[in-house]
Amino acid sequence: MSTKVLFGFHAVTVRLKTAPQSVSEIHVDVTRRDARMRQLIERAGAAGVRLIDSDDPRLTQLAGGPRHQGVVARVAPLALQHTLDRVLEAVDAQGRGPALLLVLDGVTDPHNLGACLRVADGAGAHAVLAPRDHAVGLNATVAKVASGAAETVPYLMVTNLARSLGEMKEYGLRVVGTAEDAPQTVYAADLRGPLALVLGAEGRGMRQLTRRTCDELVRIPMSGAVESLNVSVAAGVCLFEARRQRLA
Repeated sequence: MSTKVLFGFHAVTVRLKTAPQSVSEIHVDVTRRDARMRQLIERAGAAGVRLIDSDDPRLTQLAGGPRHQGVVARVAPLALQHTLDRVLEAVDAQGRGPALLLVLDGVTDPHNLGACLRVADGAGAHAVLAPRDHAVGLNATVAKVASGAAETVPYLMVTNLARSLGEMKEYGLRVVGTAEDAPQTVYAADLRGPLALVLGAEGRGMRQLTRRTCDELVRIPMSGAVESLNVSVAAGVCLFEARRQRLA
């Protein structure tokens, strides 16, 4: 069976919580036995996961870099059964609405995707979507930056983004895109109903077809010298404004 690598305390701990049977082994720094490491070792032991003491060079080799925090796990890929239909049907069936989706058009940096997943989880978004040909897939770096959110937020890579946005509209979602030249701010828009928020890559923004497919465009008002925000920061601003309006 093929395996992949997760590293960092958050990513490994969340996998142990959500799918311990998928973890085949965990390499831990032999020199580190602080409280955080002891808790992880205890959780792994309770799940019957094999623990291997390793040194820093070995951990760095396994993780593909030095930012492993002393924890690297080999795990089986989870069978992802997420589709747009299933996500939206689950929202309706579980009373978790109104639906709130984050759509990323052209985000190819794994650090940005990981941060966006983390923001989406914190804001209670039901899924993150991206076009298959213009996005990064889930990898160890994404999982590390996401701090566990890669295991909890459905990430859907679709073949045709414009078509998928059209399907969202058929489900009753409004598609709201972000653009620097939009006529109104995100704070003036009504974000309370079923909603898909669309953000483009930093600098390039959304592709033209994506922009034309949106029902409405909004902008984040900028007061300083910089003209735009990192996409994960912008996602946080928009998602939490939607959450604020819904709670109000």
